[in-house]
Amino acid sequence: MEKYQVLQWLKPGALGTNLVVRETESEVKWLMKQVECIDKHQADEALEELMPLLELQHAHISTYHEVFIMWNQEISSLFLCLVMEYSKGSIHRVIESKRKAKVAMDAAWLQNVLGQVLDALEYLHQLGIVHRNLKPSNITLVSDNHCKLQDLCCNKLMVDEAKWTIRAEEDPFQKSWMAPEALSFSFSTQSDVWSLGCIILDMASCSFLEATEAMHLRKSLRQGPGGLGAVLKTMEERQIPDADTFSQLLPLMLQVRPLDRISIRDVIHITFVSSSFKSSCVTLSLHRQVVPPFLMDTLLESNLANILGEVMQNFSSRPEVQLRSMQRLLTMPEEQLGLPWPTELVEVVIGTMKQHERLLDVQLCGCSLLLRVLGQALAQDASAEAHWDNAMMSSLLSVLRSHRQAKPLIVTVYSLLTIICSQASASEELHKAGLFEHTLEHVAEQLLSFPADRDVCATSLNLLWTILVDAVVVSKAALEKIPSLVIQVLSTYPEDIEMAEAGCGVFWLLSLLGCIQERQFEHVMALCLHSIRLCQDRVLLVNNACRGMASLVKVSELAAFRVAVVEEDRSGLMLLRDIYQLHRDDPEVVENVCMLLAYLARYKEILPELVSTDIQELAHEVRGRFSSSLELVSHANAVLSRLEAALHSPHKAELPAAPQTPNLPVCLLPRP
Repeated sequence: MEKYQVLQWLKPGALGTNLVVRETESEVKWLMKQVECIDKHQADEALEELMPLLELQHAHISTYHEVFIMWNQEISSLFLCLVMEYSKGSIHRVIESKRKAKVAMDAAWLQNVLGQVLDALEYLHQLGIVHRNLKPSNITLVSDNHCKLQDLCCNKLMVDEAKWTIRAEEDPFQKSWMAPEALSFSFSTQSDVWSLGCIILDMASCSFLEATEAMHLRKSLRQGPGGLGAVLKTMEERQIPDADTFSQLLPLMLQVRPLDRISIRDVIHITFVSSSFKSSCVTLSLHRQVVPPFLMDTLLESNLANILGEVMQNFSSRPEVQLRSMQRLLTMPEEQLGLPWPTELVEVVIGTMKQHERLLDVQLCGCSLLLRVLGQALAQDASAEAHWDNAMMSSLLSVLRSHRQAKPLIVTVYSLLTIICSQASASEELHKAGLFEHTLEHVAEQLLSFPADRDVCATSLNLLWTILVDAVVVSKAALEKIPSLVIQVLSTYPEDIEMAEAGCGVFWLLSLLGCIQERQFEHVMALCLHSIRLCQDRVLLVNNACRGMASLVKVSELAAFRVAVVEEDRSGLMLLRDIYQLHRDDPEVVENVCMLLAYLARYKEILPELVSTDIQELAHEVRGRFSSSLELVSHANAVLSRLEAALHSPHKAELPAAPQTPNLPVCLLPRP
């Protein structure tokens, strides 16, 4: 609250106290709702439920500016604070002014405002979001002809029975807009339909019904539609504009049983199609009839070109059509998809995902389709280059920001990004577009948010590994959280081989970039050694772990000692000897083991352990078997020169410095 100055205390709402505040820095006025919570658990759950509402983007929805938890020391209570746009005007004030003057609403103005409200509600309902607290005072007027829905509420706050009971006694008007089932704390999109029906009824009858009469009418309708007929008849007799449309519409919206009510889409059809209402915000898509199922089935049985052109592009504004089309493409045989990389298909799918970004089903299906196309293309030709661009990467990251809690979508998008970023030009383009840091931030956020979800963690590590392989210029600040998160993941899944392989790969790359802190060295070394013990015959895992450990041993004696420590009756040196014997015919594994041994041999205190583990014999064998490899011979000679000096005069002579072993160039790093 330090950043806000309270300007005015408003009449309490159904859930809490309303304040007009001013942000000190910007001097912008905001409306703040303070909801008292039972305990921190309730506050945290409500906060988590409300966070996605901050991401909503619609011209006729007032999104929250900020949501936070505050402790009020004066009364020792915890409050959830919801900061939203402040506006003096509202539909409630317009209704009351017309009621006082006993005049009917202007028909053109009512139609325009109703169109805006319907447009906003349809958007919310398509996202599976219920307003829950729809009433005239929660439809603000930004200008005379522009309204916004505000004060969207969450289920956790709306089911507080004690709070509702108190507010209902203080102000009987508050609950009169709520649907019958909402009084029992059961909310759905049909609850919003009932509330909107009450609002329309109030707007249409304000010229002849007093506020108290209107309230009693709304409450009586919960028992049955008995009182509605008389009001509709009065509208007709008084020649209220559009009375015939309201007579058709309201009985369908104000059905006691939720299942008997029409949907928002039906309301749009009755008002803006059948009755030709007009509104500046109602797009052509509102006027379109639903595509008949038999026609849709026929269109989707055609070939790829027809589905893309005749269906998806012609019905681009209809998410249900786009979803069915992509579901059909997901089941289409490979030979019909235009592999290896059908450019037009990819462009249409990306365009659909952008247009319907808030619809989770569309995003899941679109990403699954892209993943299938790309995966099959690479299966046919491993060297194939997908025609992706920065706009595509930006779109995928935007989708993730819109659906932060959708774990299946996170897994699918990360898998898709991993494949794309594995291509040679991807890393450089990521940096140019400024997307590298954004990707790192999102991965870190997911590892923090879902540490217990194995699929999210696995795909996160794979994506990290992929984008770090070709890291050109990396800000260490962007990577500072990553090592501790990877440590946490590998500690959480100690027996997961795939996780160990990816995690060791990330450790290796982070160590090359100098992003692992000294206090983390011992823990990282222990995890790498454990990973090797977990599956010694997995070549990539062994290589990743050895490279990572070599990078740390090169700069830290503490890391070197961790290899010499005996654990589970075997030291890390014994493990390296076993690895050599198991992979003695694989030059890459042998080189990585010898590179690690060469760095270990630089520390005098480690030399006795190397001698006792017969590493000298191993180095002799490597030098003889791989005499044509300059790298391997160099590593073997480094180990032998140190060990021979230690054996001949371990206490008298100063041991020679080990020759510097060149780092493995980053450009030659293998891709995961």
